[in-house]
Amino acid sequence: MKEKVFINSNNLKICGILSNPTDNFSKPIIILVHGFSSNKNGIKFKTFEEILNRNDIATIRVDLFAHGESEGKFEGITYSKAVQNILDTINYLKNLGYKKIGLLGSSFGGLSSIMAASKTNDLFCLTLLVPVSNHKEKKIKQLSKKQLEDWKNKGFMNYKNSTGEFKLSYNLFKDYDNNNGYVAAEKINIPTLIIHGDKDNEVPLKQSIKTASIIRNCKLEIIKNTGHKFQPEEKFNQMIKLATDFIIKHCN
Repeated sequence: MKEKVFINSNNLKICGILSNPTDNFSKPIIILVHGFSSNKNGIKFKTFEEILNRNDIATIRVDLFAHGESEGKFEGITYSKAVQNILDTINYLKNLGYKKIGLLGSSFGGLSSIMAASKTNDLFCLTLLVPVSNHKEKKIKQLSKKQLEDWKNKGFMNYKNSTGEFKLSYNLFKDYDNNNGYVAAEKINIPTLIIHGDKDNEVPLKQSIKTASIIRNCKLEIIKNTGHKFQPEEKFNQMIKLATDFIIKHCN
């Protein structure tokens, strides 16, 4: 069974692709959470879906607030909204009858997953790909003092990537203080895997090293000679194998 579903979250609808190869709710299910300005249909998440489904593990690929087919204005995105999306997805799956729920988050979705995992006892494992752990720390190093002041004074800043140009509210920056991954990591006790490339120029490897040292049951896998997107293909495949092997092991 594979179907498109809509979940109520933050008084809006978020979209997901729920894929259960067995139609058995007693089997494990993994929530797959994308990064900033990405969506549920990336090759990475379709690959996870295919491999996990092949191993009788259900998946749900979710579009966060204002991403993909989910509702919301992009300029209103915050970590707190993304975290609530994940928590509401967990509750949605519980109401369907799923009892063994895992979580995988990438980059922006990584910190959102750290925060969500710290707020629930309903997860059995956590997988993090190049997760941001402290976005405020990262942003302060990326932007000059003047750029930060302009963002505050204007109330928004322009953000541009390969998919287009967007406005980001200053509320996103203010919300960073509510979503410190290092603090949240102290509350996580479930088996956790962090995968990070040693050449990542977007999210510093040292953030994952620190987070892995805080989470009680955490393993850090550092993939050499690769960056944020795990390229070339052999590095991408290495990341996929590490993540799926970890999930499959803890599903048994």
